[in-house]
Formats: sequence, C-alpha cells, structure tokens
Amino acid sequence: MNSIFKMVLFTGLLVGLGSPALAGWLSGFSVNSSYAQTRYPIVLAHGMSGFDSIGPLDYWNGITSDLTERGAEVYLTQVSSFASSEVRGEQLLQQVEEILAISGADKVNLIGHSHGNQSIRYVAAAMPDRIASATSVGGATMGSPVFDLLVSTLEGTGPLISNGAGEIVNAVGTIIGLAAGESLPQDSLAGFQSISTEGAADFNTRYPAGVPTAFCGEGSYSVDGVRYYSWSGTRLLTNPLDPLDLPLKIASSAFIGTNDPQSDGLVGRCSSHLGKVIRDNYRMNHLDEVNQLFGLTDLFETDPVVVFRHHANRLKNAGL
Repeated sequence: MNSIFKMVLFTGLLVGLGSPALAGWLSGFSVNSSYAQTRYPIVLAHGMSGFDSIGPLDYWNGITSDLTERGAEVYLTQVSSFASSEVRGEQLLQQVEEILAISGADKVNLIGHSHGNQSIRYVAAAMPDRIASATSVGGATMGSPVFDLLVSTLEGTGPLISNGAGEIVNAVGTIIGLAAGESLPQDSLAGFQSISTEGAADFNTRYPAGVPTAFCGEGSYSVDGVRYYSWSGTRLLTNPLDPLDLPLKIASSAFIGTNDPQSDGLVGRCSSHLGKVIRDNYRMNHLDEVNQLFGLTDLFETDPVVVFRHHANRLKNAGL
C-alpha cells in the first residue's frame, strides 16, 4: 500500500505541474523511435516576435526534441521577428534552400506557427516541387481583428507617434534576433498590416493555395503536389500559473461581435483554416499551440507536443 500511495502522490505532483510533465513521464516508458520518422525533413517556421532558440528557451518548447527522439529530421529557422509576410517568406525560402542542400533531401515538410502561416505558404508557392507539405498551426489565414484594431489605432495617432511606436517594437525585434544569434531587419508596422484582415486578404489573392473559398470551410488538400494542413485552439485561460494567459484573454475581446468569435486569443477559429483542418478547437491558446510558456498548458487537454508528434506520424503514413 505504501508504494501504491507513493505512486499516486507522484502522479498527482506531475499533474499539478501540468499535463506535459505527465505525458512526458509516461511516454518515457515506450518511445517508438520511428513513430515520427517522416520521409522528408520537417522545417519549423516561427511566428511574429518569435525565434528559433535563445539559450535554454526554445520557441518550439519540447517539440523539436520529441520529434527527433522519434526519428524525425528537424530543422529550425529564424526570420525577422517583425516584417511583412513577403520579407519573412523570402528569408525562409533562402533557409529552406540551404536545408535542402545540407540534408540532400528532395523535399521538406513545412510547419509554421502564427505568422509562420504566410511564410510557409510563400515558400510552397515559390518552389512547390521541393515542398511535400505545408502545415499551419494557429495561423491567421484570414487575418486577425486584433491586428485590425492595432493598425487602426496606430494610424489614428498620426505618423509621428505610430512611427515612434514602430521603432520601439523594431528595437525589441532586433534584441530578440541578436539573442537568437541573428541580425535581421525589422519592420513591425508592415508585420502588423500583413496580419490584419485586409493584409491577409491581399496575401491570399497572390498565394491562394489551401485557402478556403467558403467561410469556415476547408481549403484544397493538395495544390501543385503540396499537401496543406492546419490546426488551432479556442481556449484562453488554460493554466493558472501561466502569466501570458490573461493578456491573450484581453486580446480576445477584439473578436466580440465578429463572425468568428471563438479564438486562441490572437487568431479566430475559422480564420485559422488552411487545407485539411485537423482540428480547430483544441483547449489551447495561441502560445499553448507551441507548448509555451515552459509547458504551462491546459491540465486536461492533449499535450501540444503530442499533437505535433501525431502530425509527424500522419505525414509519415501519407508517404511524406
């Protein structure tokens, strides 16, 4: 009875730390080293204000190592934290070309979070013969009213204040880039415009692959040989220990009264659709989708790391 009690207590502590800890502990007993072994390498593209890694802090918290342990060949990329979709897409394109050369692979599987949605779609359009799949995670395919509000507010303050605010954000982006080991140009105002409803609509006219033609529908599953997938969440306050949950809850007020009221805090449920929708209502907010902050995600939902793991297996089973 004493050993049983200790086991129950230990499990309870793991649950208290969050489901990722419990999932990681349990998965340690049976790691299938080929479960995520896709035919082509996986390339991860971060979102706005993102990075690949800064010291011990990984943007893709626990995801890269989990996929690698299960046979996947994974590459991280670093583009400007704040820039237009085209600038970020061109930066990613150059890195994908390098990854193809280094790996010797014929193709790669692209996965983009948030603004990484537009980055991977840009690359897929530029070189479809070298891209096996493009997966959007919490990506604003149709834009975001949060950025509509931000852009309109900045425009209403006049050029002096808006440009000054933009320079401050640019400085933050520069610091993030340098901390991640890269010196990249920053243009926050162009980045904000790109994720607005208007900016996203403009991007979609030029890069329509996988974009739904009906509201809240699915897009084409395959275009020019590239498979398109997406998933996102609709939960805002997921872990009482996560200090970033409340800001996302506040940001979600921008969706009130819109035709897409459910969101992950920054991206609407329907707006996130691209290609085949795996699921659009995970109990995750925008940062939970990449297992941030430090794995403080919903205690009763599938671990975000496991969602990525299952998707890698999905790509594997599709011959990708």
